[in-house]
Amino acid sequence: MSQKTVFIWIGAAILSTVATAFIFLPASWLAFLLEKQTAGRLSLGEVQGSFWRGSAFVGGASGINSPVTPLFPGRFSWRISPMILLGQIDVELENAAVLSSAAKLLGNLSQWRLAASSLSLSPERLEALGAPLNTIGPSGQLRLNWNMLEFTRYAEKIDVTGSMQLTMIDMASRLSSIKPLGSYQLSFDWRGQIADIVLATTKGPMLLSGNGSLNGGRFQFSGKAMAEVGQEEKLANLLNLLGQRRRDGDKDVIALEFK
Repeated sequence: MSQKTVFIWIGAAILSTVATAFIFLPASWLAFLLEKQTAGRLSLGEVQGSFWRGSAFVGGASGINSPVTPLFPGRFSWRISPMILLGQIDVELENAAVLSSAAKLLGNLSQWRLAASSLSLSPERLEALGAPLNTIGPSGQLRLNWNMLEFTRYAEKIDVTGSMQLTMIDMASRLSSIKPLGSYQLSFDWRGQIADIVLATTKGPMLLSGNGSLNGGRFQFSGKAMAEVGQEEKLANLLNLLGQRRRDGDKDVIALEFK
């Protein structure tokens, strides 16, 4: 057997081994990637299947060595096309309990699109993420809707184009005896590294409003909180926890400032 033939067989054996390793990648790789990208705040539990096709619940831990608890009802199942090894992205994520339709991700490693869908969430489950949510004790209904989102990667940055709306219905808190406190909508208009944010109230008795932005991961917001007429005394203690009082025309409001 010639030396060239030996090298060909060795090369083929190496390629076969690498291909086999990729084909049988364990689903735990996805758990590792999720934990790394979220600094350990999110993880996968009861993982089944492989990297390419599997299912798990998405969970959160309130601290190091804390138990992981599900953030969503039901299990998320995924399908990842092996074409990703050639730079083509074709991913589908399903969970009929919380997603209105499958979340589909298509594109390449430089540009990809997330199809329009919506995600429902019980705010009580957010307490698993720790402070301050485990102190606030939120309850109500949350739904995150998004139009088609486009992502473009430049070096280590990712630009996002599209809009999202977080609808918060009949929200309440264990810090207040008034239930519900109100319903609200938080809108995000993404333009590259920047997202303009608008908070509005759809019904009270606690009224919230304001504008802000996300710029390169930095959150800035300026708004106000106040009670409907006749509810000032009942909401006084809760409002005082949110910020400093100030005059806005002829009314006392609470300044919501994050910089």
